[in-house]
Amino acid sequence: MRRMTTPGGTAPDPQDGGERRLARPPSDRYRAAEGVTTGTEDQAGAGGSFGRAVAFGALTGLVLAAAITVLGGVLLITAGLIAVAGLGGWAIAVAVRAGGLDAVAPPRRGALAVGLAAAAVAAGQLGLWLFARYEGGVLGPVDYLAETFELLVPLQFLFAIAAAWLAAR
Repeated sequence: MRRMTTPGGTAPDPQDGGERRLARPPSDRYRAAEGVTTGTEDQAGAGGSFGRAVAFGALTGLVLAAAITVLGGVLLITAGLIAVAGLGGWAIAVAVRAGGLDAVAPPRRGALAVGLAAAAVAAGQLGLWLFARYEGGVLGPVDYLAETFELLVPLQFLFAIAAAWLAAR
């Protein structure tokens, strides 16, 4: 059997029926030099996207809106809704970070978390008003929330937005 010399050493001659193997697959030339990984290495950025960040944050926001509605409407908790809103804003930001991973830049991630937290608190307030209407209330949403919860509504927005912004950084 003849041996051919290659830059990496000797390899069997293809005419002798020997098997040749490449050091790397040919598709590696299309990857960026810093992004070349093998199949056994952990890919930290795999699975993160803006759409996933929106989905995770929105689902967490729905949970926050439901919690505000149930706690404020059914259980008649008032001041505790501020803590629930703050915790919900933090949870939304964590969900946005988990969904976006490294695919979403921090300024965009913060804006998304703040927007979703504000929307979730607004949906919770709307849920409170709808529950009051179901119970026989006659006031409009702004009148009802201003009459019943007064400054607690803007404080809920403030705490949810602040917690989302801080946790999303």
